[in-house]
Amino acid sequence: MGPDEPKAADDAEPGRGARVMPLDDVQARRDAELLAAYAAGDTAAARTLIEAQTPRLLALARRMLGSEAEAEEVVQEAMLRLWRNAGNWRAGEARVSTWLYTVTRNLATDRLRRARTAPLPEGYEPPDPTPGVAAGMQHRARTDALQAALAALPERQRAAVEMRHLDELPNPEIARVMGLSVEAVESLQARGRRRLKELLSGAHAALSYEDDDNEP
Repeated sequence: MGPDEPKAADDAEPGRGARVMPLDDVQARRDAELLAAYAAGDTAAARTLIEAQTPRLLALARRMLGSEAEAEEVVQEAMLRLWRNAGNWRAGEARVSTWLYTVTRNLATDRLRRARTAPLPEGYEPPDPTPGVAAGMQHRARTDALQAALAALPERQRAAVEMRHLDELPNPEIARVMGLSVEAVESLQARGRRRLKELLSGAHAALSYEDDDNEP
């Protein structure tokens, strides 16, 4: 496995594979308590945890997959994996939210990889554009250009940039997801932004991509 290759979704275990860090915020402790309560048989705790975590996970999966139905399937699978391992959770180390984010991202990545190698359905024809969707086509073209540029980045640079600028995660949480120091994450982001600037030369204004190498 190369240094920029993400971990497979099946490799992630609750509370394992990440740097050991004490839970230092109220929400993280609350999530861990809810998971422990579920493991002890409190189904209401599971509902509370689902309501708190699902919106962000769905937004992540929807952005990566471009499909509401697939996003829902991925998030359901991530939640199922959490429930199956609830009794083995290493309380006081990993954050429930960070673990779920990582598993959801890995599951979506796995789907994208499979989709790239799957043949198109028999008789498939791409939809014909109409004049009434010109604005939508332009927006899609800009999105596609940005996504293509992101896809050209080394895996860890792309993940660090996407989590910061698209998922709007703070760098300390990105560091926990990636198992790196904050300084290493900032370095990946800086290199990723510089490479994006090269790839998108002349198109920054049209894409509305903010290139800020000085962002903390």
